[in-house]
Amino acid sequence: MNAPEVPPGTRLLVVDDEPAILDVLATSLEFLGYEVDRAAAGLAALAAVREHAPHLVLLDVMLPDIDGFEVVRRLRQAGAATPVIFLTARESGQDIVGGLDLGADDYITKPFRLAEVAARVRAVLRRGESRAEPRLLVCGDVEMNTETYEVRRAGVLVDLSPTEYKLLRHLMLNRNRVLTHEQLLEHVWDFGEGDHGVLKTYISYLRRKLDALGPGLIETRRGIGYILRDQGSA
Repeated sequence: MNAPEVPPGTRLLVVDDEPAILDVLATSLEFLGYEVDRAAAGLAALAAVREHAPHLVLLDVMLPDIDGFEVVRRLRQAGAATPVIFLTARESGQDIVGGLDLGADDYITKPFRLAEVAARVRAVLRRGESRAEPRLLVCGDVEMNTETYEVRRAGVLVDLSPTEYKLLRHLMLNRNRVLTHEQLLEHVWDFGEGDHGVLKTYISYLRRKLDALGPGLIETRRGIGYILRDQGSA
């Protein structure tokens, strides 16, 4: 039976201070089609979440600087809702419950089977897709209210067409992630292959309206797509 297809651009962060486990996990997940970043310590994991905005984190509990519990605590305090699966050698139910209470989504005890890890990752990602979209999306000084359909930058109301709004919404839902031309065409116009000129035109419309109120936020990745950054372009 073939493994389920991984949606393009799905990014994971694997955190473990044991090089052999880190390499096996990351390599196996890459083979399945995920984009995988790696970290070997807690502070490096926090930096990687900020930089790469993964869809999910596989997080070892025992790390050389701060432990996995502290990593999750800091993520949640910072408002990051990134799903987390703990990797733990601890068998204490109290430890497991404590980790889940901090905001982790699942846990896997070591030693584990790679097939189990892949299944847990798929399950948690599916749960994340079914969660209600937040009422307020924020990227830098841009705010989008998904109930009133209002967009503001630095407190100033930005007048967007329905298509511009839909494009910006998808960029904000995936801020700090590169979205390919095909992904944007599929999510905004419902076709994965088409005239990239249409997308380029609407990106220029968005830039004109947003950049009038602050530094540029939408970056072009030539030949690939676009990325919406939390901070203005240099």
